Amino acid sequence: MLLSQLNAAASPLTHEQLQKLQGLVGELNPIQQAWVSGYLAATANSAALSGIAGQATAGADESAPLTILFGSQTGNAKGVANQIKAQAEARGLTTKLVNMADYKPANLKKEKFLVIAVSTYGEGEPPEDAEALHEFLAGKKAPKLEGVKQAVIGLGDSSYEFFCQTAKDFEARLAALGAEIAVPRADLDVDYEAEAEAWIAQALDALEPALKAQQQAGGGNVISMPFGAPQAAASQYTKQNPFAAELSVVQKITGRNSSKDVRHIEISLEGSDITYQPGDSLGVYFLNDPQEVAAVIDVLKLDKAQTVKIGELSVSLETALIEHLELTQSYPGFVEKYAIATGNEELSALANDKAALRAYIEERQIFDVIKQNPANIEAQALVDCCRKLQARLYSIASSQAEVEEEVHLTVGLVEFDTFGEKHFGGCSGYLANRAEEGTKVKVFSEHNDNFRLPVDNATPVIMVGPGTGIAPFRAFLQEREARDAEGENWLFFGNPHFTEDFLYQVEIQKYVKSGLLTHVDLAFSRDQAEKIYVQDRLREKGEAVFAWLEKGAHFYVCGDASRMAKDVHQALIDIIKTHGGKDDEQAEQYLKALRSANRYQKDVY
Repeated sequence: MLLSQLNAAASPLTHEQLQKLQGLVGELNPIQQAWVSGYLAATANSAALSGIAGQATAGADESAPLTILFGSQTGNAKGVANQIKAQAEARGLTTKLVNMADYKPANLKKEKFLVIAVSTYGEGEPPEDAEALHEFLAGKKAPKLEGVKQAVIGLGDSSYEFFCQTAKDFEARLAALGAEIAVPRADLDVDYEAEAEAWIAQALDALEPALKAQQQAGGGNVISMPFGAPQAAASQYTKQNPFAAELSVVQKITGRNSSKDVRHIEISLEGSDITYQPGDSLGVYFLNDPQEVAAVIDVLKLDKAQTVKIGELSVSLETALIEHLELTQSYPGFVEKYAIATGNEELSALANDKAALRAYIEERQIFDVIKQNPANIEAQALVDCCRKLQARLYSIASSQAEVEEEVHLTVGLVEFDTFGEKHFGGCSGYLANRAEEGTKVKVFSEHNDNFRLPVDNATPVIMVGPGTGIAPFRAFLQEREARDAEGENWLFFGNPHFTEDFLYQVEIQKYVKSGLLTHVDLAFSRDQAEKIYVQDRLREKGEAVFAWLEKGAHFYVCGDASRMAKDVHQALIDIIKTHGGKDDEQAEQYLKALRSANRYQKDVY
């Protein structure tokens, strides 16, 4: 063992501490050792941060750094923010990178150069870690920002109505407070990488002269501050370079008569360096249905062997449509481009009416748009109308402490009938209907630092996860068991029917029997005349729920953002008002305080 070879005289540990450390490391597998390494590094960084900051302030000039704030739901905006930081520092610029959740709004009045990287989700809503700053900027306490230069880059999905709305909000509110727009805002779609690179270069070109001028005027270099804890070494496998993993299990876990088709998926990560934590997501690339692709090629009278280009890649038209292009999830940009490429006046008129276009694409996949509007179009022109196929993100349903070189998912099959045909979701249809066990699927892990178990194993947790929202809580429970966590665990789960839709029933019953699950409350909505949902069960147990919150419990929600998460939020407000003796405003403030302390976390979609 490496530790046994350490020179005790060179170690800052006592002999007794060194022996304890050797004993602990000897009990850990490589994955657990990596986790401990990251945890210790984060702890050391946190402890040293105030001291380092004091030294930096004392020894530095009055120059303001380039402050990069990010608000990220799935990690993409965080990745762009890190790119901005790296490229700025390569130019010799001083940076300060901060998650919006960790940023003190009062510091805005001290800023001179501000770059915002932020995503949008739901109905134009900010990601969770951007909520507080987003609200602050709209309020009366927001300071005047004359003399501040701002640059905003937004990430979103144009298939949603309020595309990049949060980025638009930040730019508009900063400008209203007096901040100068240094470079036009970028509103980037799901295939954002190349445009992000170009925008970053443009933004830094605009900001660099003023940054360097004030740095030189200050008479020295500003020390770059290490904001945020260092992360464990990143995997070589990423969204841009996924790992070809073996699909080892695809098992239906809903009953024969269920209205839902939910699959338990197990994927082997053997041979990769991919690690994940409970709360993270797995990105999965898929193949489009070859029969649907053949139908499109046939209706357009194209040659499937025709060579086309996607960026620098040259492949056959058939390969492009099956492996590389988005053909299930509709978005306005495709209809607009296809209308122009085919000269279709009907589609062109539709593209000019945003409301009508939204209604049109809502019930159609891109396959449908093409098949219902056949035209004379070149193969390359068709490819140019499409955007690149994007991986689908699924909440991970396992803990590596339990399953080691595997990752588990809980996938609901998206299926619906329209235009006389059965339709399936792109990735869920591939995993459930076409990918056989043993097939290689391209995957990568997506870290989510906004959805984490408490570090203190004694902390109680409340988990609300109806339907496939159970996935991360299966991972949480596996992790808590592996840690021998003494904290209490309370699960709220719901679905239509007990006999058909009780996902992971045997496992949950086992956890109840072992005592790991302190409480389980079930809401099977269709098993009685009056529909009962998880938010109803929360209200029923409101007094106990509030008591858990008062003793420090962390509260987690996973699942549907548009209705369930909002209903659960309202149930929490009602519980806090009823059992905490608070009014509406005080109850909202109570929940905001929980969010600020990372005790109210959501993984919603």
